[in-house]
Amino acid sequence: MFDMMKMMGKMKEVQAKVKEAQANLVNIKAEGESGAGMVKATVNGLKQVESINIDPDIIKADDKEMIQDLTVAAINKAIEEVDVLAKEEMKKHTDGLIPNIPGLDLGGMF
Repeated sequence: MFDMMKMMGKMKEVQAKVKEAQANLVNIKAEGESGAGMVKATVNGLKQVESINIDPDIIKADDKEMIQDLTVAAINKAIEEVDVLAKEEMKKHTDGLIPNIPGLDLGGMF
């Protein structure tokens, strides 16, 4: 028999766990690099760029376009990596709380 009250209690538990996991996303860090490490970017789980490190050997006036391209590439790689880490963190906090129903994809919630 389907117990609506039990289901509602479970949903509140899931909501609390999701909020807790979301609060922890700021602590997840990922680094992306490009140009064989000449440019490095660090992004947190909220997809905020925290730092950019540019090798001083590539800083010249005529290298502006290359540095811009490498910076964009490093940031994009860091965002891809932090996406994976953030999803793992969310899954870790909600594992076992949400039933595994075939065809039900709750990935968009996170």
